Amino acid sequence: MSEDRRLDVLRAIVEDYVATREPVGSRALTERHALGVSPATIRNDMAALEDAGLIVQPHTSAGRVPTDLGYRVFVDRLSGVKPLSAAEKRAIGTLLEQAVDLDDVIDRAVRLLAQLTQQVAVVQYPSLRRSALRHVELVPVGARHLLVVIITTTGRVEQRTLELREDVDEAVVARLRVRLNVAAAGLRLPDLDVALDALAEEFASEFAADGSALARAVVAVVGETLAQEREERVVVAGASHLARSAGADFPHTIGPVLEALEEQVVLLRLLSEMAEDTAGVAVRIGRETQHEGLAETSIVTSGYGAEGGVAVLGSVGPLRMDYPGTMSAVRAVARYLTRILAG
Repeated sequence: MSEDRRLDVLRAIVEDYVATREPVGSRALTERHALGVSPATIRNDMAALEDAGLIVQPHTSAGRVPTDLGYRVFVDRLSGVKPLSAAEKRAIGTLLEQAVDLDDVIDRAVRLLAQLTQQVAVVQYPSLRRSALRHVELVPVGARHLLVVIITTTGRVEQRTLELREDVDEAVVARLRVRLNVAAAGLRLPDLDVALDALAEEFASEFAADGSALARAVVAVVGETLAQEREERVVVAGASHLARSAGADFPHTIGPVLEALEEQVVLLRLLSEMAEDTAGVAVRIGRETQHEGLAETSIVTSGYGAEGGVAVLGSVGPLRMDYPGTMSAVRAVARYLTRILAG
């Protein structure tokens, strides 16, 4: 029972410190929380938590604040996350469903997450390396022009126009459209090259020179388009929220945090690592990020997309963050993004 009670004391300290930004003393715990024990017992429990490295006294005669390890134990012991209100859920759905394309979806998602958490939001673009081809549409747009529309499972839509040497044969185009989607739809993009090359060879052997040239041109433009779009990137919003946390939450400076957030390579590495932590919500606290510039921050992430694993979004804030609320917001936005991209 003493172990459970000490964890209750730790939870109370974390919640009070997050709410007030002030070190928490035994008297405050007694007044604010129904812990069912005497102030003397609470002081003993706080001493045990301090010995275990879960809380620390920043100044003599001050109360206690959680350490990185204390936050980690608190997060690991969470039995659930703070539910979003019905209004917040409606706002997420309405805002994201109004998006007109993938870029708009990502932009809306990152701004929405920053607003919900009042922290920095980061959203990784759906990775074409891990997505698959959903459909290729071929549309004749004149005697010698063909519109090629490429759609991936992440919701990305790319359009290219081919200028052909001969007039478009719509019957041949229709056959190529069917064969292309049968051969390539559902394949992950790294596996497409072989399938597309094989299709071009088969089509060339079945049709005259015009059909062969058409097939090779379409296969080439599909391959080139996807190759150009494979670069991964991250969108960031809400950096101004860090300014409100300066001082108490970032005793040195927020400069290193801002610099780290500007380094796309750092963010992509961290998000990729966290995507492997769990299929649900992952949390890195303080030096768990393994980046000096982020040592005074915590990062909460969740995967989104097909099976939750195509890309990652998350929230970056001070160690003193509302972990249950942040985890709930990150998870909710990820689920809506997944639903919208699934079409």
